[in-house]
Amino acid sequence: MIRIICGGKKNAGWALEAIAEYEKRLRKPYDLRWEFHDEEKLNRRLSEDWPFERGSYYVICCDERGKNISSGEYSSILSRAFVNGREVVILIGGAYGFPESVREKADFVWSFSKLVFPHIMARIITVEQTYRASQIAMGGKYHHE
Repeated sequence: MIRIICGGKKNAGWALEAIAEYEKRLRKPYDLRWEFHDEEKLNRRLSEDWPFERGSYYVICCDERGKNISSGEYSSILSRAFVNGREVVILIGGAYGFPESVREKADFVWSFSKLVFPHIMARIITVEQTYRASQIAMGGKYHHE
């Protein structure tokens, strides 16, 4: 299972439809569980009391200052985490992203692009790329190179 923790407001209706479309295609261990938190409270909590024990979790922080990777590389990151028995946690910030202290604690800081996306779009990109990663790992036909 992949836990996605988001700062900011829940998705708008149109975004929920897009997310639901990819979620219904996902199977274990790529199934998702969403958590939504007030952005300020989430940033403070993650900065002050990091809840993810090293070795038990693989934490990916989505941030435009991170590393831009291919879909295949994302698939490999998830596969390695699952093989090593680590729970995957993906952090998606609100409108102002995460403070440096949070990015420093993450195992990987992932940039979708040099472009900045609204956090609702980041949620859609995350679920689509997770579905794509699952298809790459299973040799499905969804991803083309």
